[in-house]
Amino acid sequence: MFLHSRTPQLPTPEQALKGRPEPTYAVPERHAVLDNPLLGPYPQGLEVADFGLGCFWGAERKFWQTEGVWTTLVGYQGGYTEHPTYEEVCAGVTGHTEAVRVVYDPAVVSYESLLKLFWESHDPTQGFRQGNDVGTQYRSAIYPHSPAQAAAAERSREAYQRVLSATGHGTITTEILPAEGRELYPAEGYHQQYLAKNPNGYCGIGGTGVACPIGVAPAADE
Repeated sequence: MFLHSRTPQLPTPEQALKGRPEPTYAVPERHAVLDNPLLGPYPQGLEVADFGLGCFWGAERKFWQTEGVWTTLVGYQGGYTEHPTYEEVCAGVTGHTEAVRVVYDPAVVSYESLLKLFWESHDPTQGFRQGNDVGTQYRSAIYPHSPAQAAAAERSREAYQRVLSATGHGTITTEILPAEGRELYPAEGYHQQYLAKNPNGYCGIGGTGVACPIGVAPAADE
């Protein structure tokens, strides 16, 4: 029934496609811009962050342009279907959202700074959409890889909600769920660094215009 609803709805685990044990396509070995490997294991000292903020073409570019980011990878995360295809995700039958994996050097860029970029690069109050892009695969999400990341993400959501509310915006709908148990399945090769390969390609990323009050300095209790 969720396939025919006017309002996008997430499938339950029982409704979602079961997927497959192996991907049906290959992923490029290296980043088209940064020239580092897309897939792990990553060099010691680097950390991983996963974000969903609408169409991953424009979202990925925001992060690879950030100093201290070693590589980025787009994929499908937060759902139930193993090794889905783009068409399956767009059909709303997997539960996944379009996500960006950011591998970064914490000595150069903090997780809080990445959170600030995340919040300011999209409208986290729109639910299953970003602008003209409508569907469960465009929902806002953060998938922390550690308790410290989870705590920082929660603090940032609370801080951003305060300033959004003060400027007349709605309630943040961003889901914050552990990355553990929510594998990121890499997207097809043509999606990786799409806007580097297609400079005039579509980019639906756009923020609220409201600055997020984190990421510039450590929180007072840290």
